Amino acid sequence: MAIKFQYNKTSMQDLDKQLKVRVRALPTIKNKESALRVEVKKTKDIAIALNAEYERKIESFSEILRLWVEFDSSLLSIEDVRLGVRKIAGVNTPVLNEIVFNVKDFAIFDKPAWFLDGIEIVKDIARTAIEAEVANKKMELLEQIRKKTTQKVNLYEKVQIPGFQDAILKIKRFLEDEENLSKSSQKIVKNKQQDREEDTE
Repeated sequence: MAIKFQYNKTSMQDLDKQLKVRVRALPTIKNKESALRVEVKKTKDIAIALNAEYERKIESFSEILRLWVEFDSSLLSIEDVRLGVRKIAGVNTPVLNEIVFNVKDFAIFDKPAWFLDGIEIVKDIARTAIEAEVANKKMELLEQIRKKTTQKVNLYEKVQIPGFQDAILKIKRFLEDEENLSKSSQKIVKNKQQDREEDTE
């Protein structure tokens, strides 16, 4: 990214202000990036554990699959999934607050005795699946923001800060050269005037 500037003091002051803003902001952005990196790792571990737990629960019931054929799946439905928001390093992330299940009324004596346990088992599996989904979404969101933050850190560190420093240095050198030329030309003019004065005497 080429930094546009003019060879004058006003441009140099403007670049200096922009440089100071970025130098001051860089540690904060780096801290945010590092906090996000830690949180992504933690959330990823949680998501992996929840996905594994879900798979394990599903597998453990495959042994009694023939019983589940009798289970009336219309008895249980998810009425609502209530999410909250938690800020992590300035990023709003989803938090699972509550899952509202709707259990239809049924005659307990008309159904097998294990149906009540079956409803609790299905609730547990559904809860684990939803927790895993929320953790996956949270991880994706944090990873996306972390990538953008890393890009910003790199932009500041590797492009903008060195670019502003280089531009300021070029302007300083130009102004110094201009001042030296001005002094030299004044000296030459002064010397010529002294020579003329000496010649007229």
